[in-house]
Amino acid sequence: MTQTQRDIRIKQLKFRAWRRGFREHDFLMGTYADDNLDGLSDAELDQFDALLQEQDWDVYYWIVGQIEPPEQFKTQILKDLQSFASLKETMWKGKINS
Repeated sequence: MTQTQRDIRIKQLKFRAWRRGFREHDFLMGTYADDNLDGLSDAELDQFDALLQEQDWDVYYWIVGQIEPPEQFKTQILKDLQSFASLKETMWKGKINS
């Protein structure tokens, strides 16, 4: 894959990440994508893309830990999203409680 093809793919993934179907998921996936996709390997981009192809609520529940994800989605990308979501929740609570 050329650098131009990679750049186009990342832009497309970021666009899709920001348009998940409900605001919380848009914010979580979109912010993660903006912050991290440029530094991911092609294999990791594939993992992120696979998550974007699944049902929004399923992925959201996997990320926030309400539902156990299927084995094929237990990837480093999902672990990173779970850590990212935990950090964001901590930041939100801090803003709300202060």
